[in-house]
Amino acid sequence: MIEQFFPTAAARERLFVGPLTPHIEALATYLASQGYAPSSVEGKLRLVAALSRWLHRHQLPITALDEALTNRFLTPQRCRRFGHGSRVTAEILLSYLRKLDTIPPSASAVDESPLACVVRAYAQFLVRERGLSPATLTSYLPIVRQFLTERFNDTVVALEALCPQDAHRFVLRQARRGSRSRAQLTVTALRSFFRFLYQRGEITNDLASALPAVANWRLSQLPKSLPSEQIERLLDSCDQQTPIGRRDYAILLLLARLGLRAGEIVALTLEDIDWEVGVLTVHGKGDRREELPLPEDVGNALASYLRQDRPSCPSRRVFIRQHAPHQGFATSVAICDVVRRALERTDLDPAFKGAHLLRHSLATSMLHGGASLGEIGDILRHCRPETTQIYAKVDIGALRALAPPWPGGAS
Repeated sequence: MIEQFFPTAAARERLFVGPLTPHIEALATYLASQGYAPSSVEGKLRLVAALSRWLHRHQLPITALDEALTNRFLTPQRCRRFGHGSRVTAEILLSYLRKLDTIPPSASAVDESPLACVVRAYAQFLVRERGLSPATLTSYLPIVRQFLTERFNDTVVALEALCPQDAHRFVLRQARRGSRSRAQLTVTALRSFFRFLYQRGEITNDLASALPAVANWRLSQLPKSLPSEQIERLLDSCDQQTPIGRRDYAILLLLARLGLRAGEIVALTLEDIDWEVGVLTVHGKGDRREELPLPEDVGNALASYLRQDRPSCPSRRVFIRQHAPHQGFATSVAICDVVRRALERTDLDPAFKGAHLLRHSLATSMLHGGASLGEIGDILRHCRPETTQIYAKVDIGALRALAPPWPGGAS
């Protein structure tokens, strides 16, 4: 493949000198497989070749490569010469070589400070003993890290010195900064952390029981939703003459017809679709695996995207970035962006613009169609019946339309 970018042997001999030379061919193949354009691959290879020659001149082995060394190499002059993506290219190279175990792991990746060690031990406890999902860790760990940072600053992390007042003050600060749901999450995360410390003998008092409860008024307002005709407008707004349009159409259908969560769509793999029986396996909360029937329109949209538009790449994820590097979406934010763009195209401006809007809309539509709360809970795969009760609240306008005239009342 390298001949495609550097056709003459003289050019290759001149450019490729040093410890990175044996990896140039495979790196070129890897970059092309990630969807980078030929001109982009050539530019990245030229930078890698220059880095290899620099290592050779300084008599540095490939095992010496790390972030600090590439930063030394990438002087402002070289960044101007090789373009604004030079540092991204260096990151790609280091990641590629680490996957091959050619260079050591990043030394900066492991924080050995006392605070980081406590948080890391708590994370291991959540995974190994509690079996919690990565999404839960993503919610809990920043809260615990912030609590410890605010409590101890740069001093010694003396866990035995923690007291109920520390937790109370932190929860109150969080409540003032954000929403009620954020305060509830803060209390839940701290309770879990304090139980971990208590079980390990790091604290002698059960601080979890001393945390205040945050009032829960989940049922005080109807969940935000769109009527069916506006959902159809969102779907129609996708330009199905383009690859991105067909991909986004399939994503919106999964949200609108099956009520999938954004993270569940991100996690879908090619193996999760059983085309023979028309079943979709969904990886839900708490590592739950559930099988859902695949509606015809959803199946057709998925098949169209997979046949025509899904970039060829090693990833088994169903939905792939359309632009290089070709890989699955990193987070559920990408799915929320698909919804947000569709809302902008249709000039709809609901108060809530996330992917959950379509999940709520499906449930509300089912309720108006006569479905029971149990049926709605089954479709949305709620673990607890009380989660579905949010849809049991009465829409006063709908109630007035259904109510018969009061005897003797105004006609």
